[in-house]
Amino acid sequence: MSRICVLTGTGSIKGNHIWRSGKAKKKGGIGTHVTAITKRRFLPNLQRVKAVIDGEVRFVRVTAKAIKKGLVTKAPVRNWKKA
Repeated sequence: MSRICVLTGTGSIKGNHIWRSGKAKKKGGIGTHVTAITKRRFLPNLQRVKAVIDGEVRFVRVTAKAIKKGLVTKAPVRNWKKA
């Protein structure tokens, strides 16, 4: 299953993890130096939410940002019981 938001289309983005060594000049050292750069991925904060989509209730994977914006209409609480 891909890590993509159903509503906004937000997915993972690429970045770097940078290792530095040395003491900063303002702290009395000779400065920091980059010793290694490793590729990494930033993943979206996906949540599994029961939402109303096209008139039917189903579970969708949506970012927390979309939930905060109010893009998700949550399903009403079920109060009837099975026969």
